[in-house]
Amino acid sequence: MPLNRILSIATVAFSLTVITAAQTKPRARDLGVPFDGTTGQYNAITDVKGVEVGNTTLISGEGKLVIGKGPVRTGVTAIHSRGKASNDAVFAAWFTLNGNGEMTGTTWVNDSGFLNGPIMITNTHSVGVVRDAVIAWKVKHGTPDMEGYWWSLPVVAETWDGWLNDINGFHVKPEDAWHALDTARSGPVEEGNVGGGTGMICNEFKGGIGTSSRVLDAKEGGYTVGVLVQCNYGRRDQLRIAGVPVGKEIPEHPAYGSDTGSIIVIVATDAPLIPTQLKRVARKVSLGLGRDGSYSGDGSGDIFLAFSTANPGADGSHGLHHLTMLPNDSLDPIFLATVQATEEAVINAMVAAETMKGIDDHVVIALPHDRLREVLKKYNRLAK
Repeated sequence: MPLNRILSIATVAFSLTVITAAQTKPRARDLGVPFDGTTGQYNAITDVKGVEVGNTTLISGEGKLVIGKGPVRTGVTAIHSRGKASNDAVFAAWFTLNGNGEMTGTTWVNDSGFLNGPIMITNTHSVGVVRDAVIAWKVKHGTPDMEGYWWSLPVVAETWDGWLNDINGFHVKPEDAWHALDTARSGPVEEGNVGGGTGMICNEFKGGIGTSSRVLDAKEGGYTVGVLVQCNYGRRDQLRIAGVPVGKEIPEHPAYGSDTGSIIVIVATDAPLIPTQLKRVARKVSLGLGRDGSYSGDGSGDIFLAFSTANPGADGSHGLHHLTMLPNDSLDPIFLATVQATEEAVINAMVAAETMKGIDDHVVIALPHDRLREVLKKYNRLAK
């Protein structure tokens, strides 16, 4: 049995250990990074009721690149909007800040206003196999749509992990996508070198999967906004954390000295929003990334999708549908929560990530926690 398949099986066996690690690994706030806003219980996208996240992480081999054999540093991340057992679509919208990337299924999201099925994130050259795997998974586990048809236009997004991973070896297999889908759960979310984020780089530090959430005040509706990112973008000298030029203060061991890569951002909320409003929410992700120093370089695929878990049953094919929605002049708190949670999710990904050596002994260092605290203290921004 190939080593990467063994690793997939091992991931199942140790899933409880992984969840425990997700609860205990330091996050940005634990290091004293000051962020605005009130988080949910897990400070994760799963604070939005019904949302589940799962990962398959593939790591094997070392040394010189041999296409098809490794080293392997990749994976798949799955997000269920209403849980894996639900076939109920959600209102959704997407936005591309810079289009050097891919997110399949968005043409129908744009026209219909609905997202039906999971969201998957993987590496650039595994989009096809993951897309097909989602269709097969839905046929096996789901039911026909409201009109009795078996069809699917899965949403699968990507960022490029070819600096560390044998990306042309096509190591992500259908069973890896299925594992991420089947093991997705609510609660704490793994961050850093996991799932689709395994081989990713952010601001020339190790990047990956990160998440955060915000809960609005009761007078603002008490709604929750959750964000999950797969971050793989940015130059070191542009990185800012809590307004501090951390990248310039920690210039050692840059990866490649250019803005190479992309970022996928998924926003979830339980606020009753319709697709036109969700499009506005998706756009606000850009402002959160700007706080972290992103300028959305030419080579970057910066693609965002937002969905609302309110209005269950809205995609039914018969009769009138009675919907609820916030008025537009009540959206400001949602916009602010999206900006804040996006800003923090990226930093959480970097804080959780660990130094990784990949193909041809390329090394990408993790953001050093002690140095980060020193820099924040220097600028009088250390929270504790």
